[in-house]
Amino acid sequence: MGSERYSLNRYARQTLIEEVRRVSAMQDHALRAKAAADLMTELQAAVIETSRMRKESIAWLRKNGHSMADVAKLMGVSRARVAQLKDAGPRPERAFLGTQHVQVAVPTRPGEREYVAVEDSSTGQKMLALAQSLQLEGELQYIPVSGEIDLNRDDLVVVCGPKSSAAAAAALSLDPRLSFETLPDGRWALVERESGKAYTSPSDDPQGAAPADVAYLGRLPRPDGQGTFILIAGVHAVGSLGVAHYLTANLASLYEEVGTSPFSMVVACDYAPEDKSVKASRAASGVLLHEAA
Repeated sequence: MGSERYSLNRYARQTLIEEVRRVSAMQDHALRAKAAADLMTELQAAVIETSRMRKESIAWLRKNGHSMADVAKLMGVSRARVAQLKDAGPRPERAFLGTQHVQVAVPTRPGEREYVAVEDSSTGQKMLALAQSLQLEGELQYIPVSGEIDLNRDDLVVVCGPKSSAAAAAALSLDPRLSFETLPDGRWALVERESGKAYTSPSDDPQGAAPADVAYLGRLPRPDGQGTFILIAGVHAVGSLGVAHYLTANLASLYEEVGTSPFSMVVACDYAPEDKSVKASRAASGVLLHEAA
């Protein structure tokens, strides 16, 4: 194991040195300044993500019976150094959203002039705020009215349901645990494929509507098979805002349960009817891991 670790470290060092030499050899100072800045950004991002992984692994080792002395020996550092490192770096659940630059895509809706629903905009902003709290950069992007969106990107969060995007609908159709369906009475519902249990929006209840909604939250495979992306889709737009509210309060426990594996679940929320602000959110279904399907 020691020789393997050394070999990996040596390869990493060689790759890094070669990249530094490549930038150093540039004769055009304008190009070299830009290349050096880009390399520094990549290295800083790698350091942050590596510190996150180290922090997560130290916590796992301690939780699973390893003493501080054991961890120190494994890492080849002193116990005092381990005590410092166990709290250094971003929180482990950062990995749920990404590793460097989160892209949050929200839908544009048709009208006399195309617009973004207030709830969708708020969802995007809350997701970016969550990313920032985890030391992740982020940007808000807009899905055109056509619903066309490239899902083959890293660190992608899509806030869009099957009604607004054929790409989102295609991705949802491959979820082995949940489906987004139209009921005979015209209401949209999230349905557990195995049990047939349906989750409808209380705001659509014909017997007495209530200011509440449900939404889909899941991690799905990218079409190119080279990774995953997060999909948030409310029955109504406020349901997506409920998911952002839920993740802000529960990301650590959710990450502990699912990590970065594909999963899906139904999230419910209650909101104030006057301004659609979310007052409370909760898991309406269990967390449904796709590997178990």
